[in-house]
Amino acid sequence: MKIKVVELFAGVGGFRVGLNNIKSFNKNTGRANEDGDWDFVWANQWEPSTRAQHAYNCYVTRFGEEHTSNEDINKVNKKDIPDHDLLVGGFPCQDYSVARTLSNEKGIQGKKGVLWWDIAEVLKEKQPNFVLLENVDRLLKSPANQRGRDFAVMLNTFDELGYIVQWRMINAGEYGMPQRRRRVFILASRKDHNYSKEVLANENMEDYIINDGFFNDIFPISVEGYKIENKDLTKYKDSVHITEKYNQGKFSNSGIFYNGKVCNFDFKEVPEKVYPLGRVIKESSKHNDEDLSSYIIEGETLEKWEYLKGSKRIPRVKPNGEEYFYSEGQMAFPDPLDLPGRTMLTSEATTNRSSHIVFDEKLNAHRTITEVEAEMLQMFPPNWTNTGMTKRQRYFMMGNALVTGILGKIEEKLKRIIKDLK
Repeated sequence: MKIKVVELFAGVGGFRVGLNNIKSFNKNTGRANEDGDWDFVWANQWEPSTRAQHAYNCYVTRFGEEHTSNEDINKVNKKDIPDHDLLVGGFPCQDYSVARTLSNEKGIQGKKGVLWWDIAEVLKEKQPNFVLLENVDRLLKSPANQRGRDFAVMLNTFDELGYIVQWRMINAGEYGMPQRRRRVFILASRKDHNYSKEVLANENMEDYIINDGFFNDIFPISVEGYKIENKDLTKYKDSVHITEKYNQGKFSNSGIFYNGKVCNFDFKEVPEKVYPLGRVIKESSKHNDEDLSSYIIEGETLEKWEYLKGSKRIPRVKPNGEEYFYSEGQMAFPDPLDLPGRTMLTSEATTNRSSHIVFDEKLNAHRTITEVEAEMLQMFPPNWTNTGMTKRQRYFMMGNALVTGILGKIEEKLKRIIKDLK
């Protein structure tokens, strides 16, 4: 029995790769070797800033064009989206503030183009049983001038739409994956279904979220010395009131939201066996067809890399004439091969402080990581993005993606819960 999934902001298919544990694709057809229980009945991917739609083209190459959409999600009629059991997506961290409509007759409205409201529209129209979203950890404390407000608006929206929410900040590198990448994963479930009813039946919600929360047995934590913090969003009339008056601070790294109440706490991960960058490099060598000498960094360029990675204290002047020092700490140079890679950004492999640079013993030289190594840091099949886009675009796609192995760990438990409902 397949579980129907809709994927928003699909990129090159990270959620689909992870949930269906895709490890390879057919070299002749380009299609993914997909044999999981998750039936992706519709996927939307649209990149507004460019005419070329490289991510969508990659998705279609690997999965086929049927049941896909390459249209601005703001313009998609949400009624036309197929019914589904699970809605997934990695969406941008934006300003989620809301205001009343001019006539004050239509309730409230978010800023045009803010993609969270498209998610909310899909939930309102299709009411899937479950939602699984991914975002940067900054979401829990944004914006800077009103810590936690944006996430509070999101939680309140979920509540109005009939969902309870559990969330967890997960650092993939702590759980046997090859990249130290912190992201927030949000699981929402409809209040009127058995799983939510079972959760809500707990007499002590603090005890539940500490010991039995959805993510805890998948990604073990230590709660020694933990401190539960409760928040109450029922004191606000609606999301406009939250936008204007929220003052309860940032949210912790793990928590649950139910019927307007927040119970959350910070924790320490219980690390699993390390998946080091050196292993990625060794395994990728079976799939790299190119001469790696083209990735070598040397001479003045290498000196610039070393400077960018070093500590610095640079005098600068603010627009008002006030002087200050801009400081940066020392970073490892080259990147250590016995640890997971650092968080990969869309600027990967360009000359900047955040890109990986490794010392290759076979070449006896420093070099950037290859496109295949970038894919494997995100746990995609090797050469997944080798679909006609440039090298730079391939790195960009991986910087925008997620560590698919996290979904691989989540899917078995989530599948069991959803199938029990069905």
